[in-house]
Amino acid sequence: MWDFKKKLTLLCCIGYSFVAAGQATKTPLSSLGIGEYYGNALAHQQGMAGLGISNGSYWYLNNVNPALLVYNRWTVFEGGMLAERRTVRDNSVSETNSDANLNYLALGFPVMRNRWSTALGLSPLSSVKYQFQYQANVDNSTAQVLVEETGRGGINQFYWANGVSVHKNVSVGMRASYLFGSLETLYRNELINSGQPVTFIPTITEDYYVRDFDFTLGVSYHTDSLFNRKLKFNAGIVYDFQADINATRSAVLRQTSNFQGTSRTDSLIRDQPDQITLPSSIGVGMSVGKGEKWLAGVDFYYYDYRSFRSFEARPVQTDAAWRLVVGGEFTPDPTALGSYLKRITYRTGASLEKSPYLINGRAIQDFGINFGLSMPVSRSSSLDFGFRTGRRGSLAENLITENYFKVYLGVTFNDQWFIKRKFD
Repeated sequence: MWDFKKKLTLLCCIGYSFVAAGQATKTPLSSLGIGEYYGNALAHQQGMAGLGISNGSYWYLNNVNPALLVYNRWTVFEGGMLAERRTVRDNSVSETNSDANLNYLALGFPVMRNRWSTALGLSPLSSVKYQFQYQANVDNSTAQVLVEETGRGGINQFYWANGVSVHKNVSVGMRASYLFGSLETLYRNELINSGQPVTFIPTITEDYYVRDFDFTLGVSYHTDSLFNRKLKFNAGIVYDFQADINATRSAVLRQTSNFQGTSRTDSLIRDQPDQITLPSSIGVGMSVGKGEKWLAGVDFYYYDYRSFRSFEARPVQTDAAWRLVVGGEFTPDPTALGSYLKRITYRTGASLEKSPYLINGRAIQDFGINFGLSMPVSRSSSLDFGFRTGRRGSLAENLITENYFKVYLGVTFNDQWFIKRKFD
């Protein structure tokens, strides 16, 4: 137990800075809205394309539906990393980027065994990382301006979730998330082909700082005997409330001299109040399984992004969005102490998604296939792997396409805490 606590404390101390400052791979699609969404699925769920609305587990935290936390009868700690590689193409050029960072930290434990469990976690909600470069004409002149636009930052979430059993077959849950972070956009303009020396190169840095709360409600139903057979049936609903997120905007103009190497900085906007609206969404899921041996399920999400409101100075076209997930897992023999391979859990899944953001007046579609496995490393802990390969966007419809490959690595520790000793 004490070894577990030492590992937990060390991972939390090291991991906090990485999660809070973590960046995804560079992608131009992160320039839309509040950036690239990460989703709430942990590494073991990513092996099934994020399946998690209905399927709870005794050995893992469920970060998708808080109602399923009641399954956790042990103290569970999970940490995860994400590594990804993207190749972005348009009609003329392509670019490949890779990156990796710590993805999440989560801790859950039972407050009242089989009745109430709680969890705390820290993870990124979205990430912004892109760079554009293009040329623009100057009015009434043959000169041109070389424009470089760079975006970075992201929004993180620290959450507290609770799951409570209200009936032997029904549980409910609530997650409260504190959202915080900053999004920075840098615009650098340089006059070219003007026929005269350029004295100054202006750069405008625009920052948005986000601080507010978001809430999620979950409901779960399960039965251990479907059609009088030894099959488990699970159903779940997750609802994210619409959130009006407060933010402040600041902008700074920096002029750098080409001749003297000096610069001058002027504040254009300081702590101007702003707001974004994250729309409501609903997800429903069903799954069927047999004990700890196998499980198969389907999830569907609907996002009402017609009510999305971006920052005042960064308008974006949106439409209603959705996501369909199918997946499952299989463990040949969870009790086979003589065969390690039979105790490994194997997973697979696929998802199809329609993005809420429009490019060239059309929605972006994302299709991916996932694989994963969990390898036992002790009596009740594991190493969890997830792999996803997919493609989003279309050259014909969106003028841009993106192929990606993602690797999720998670560690899961299970232990018993808060047990009163009967003997010293």
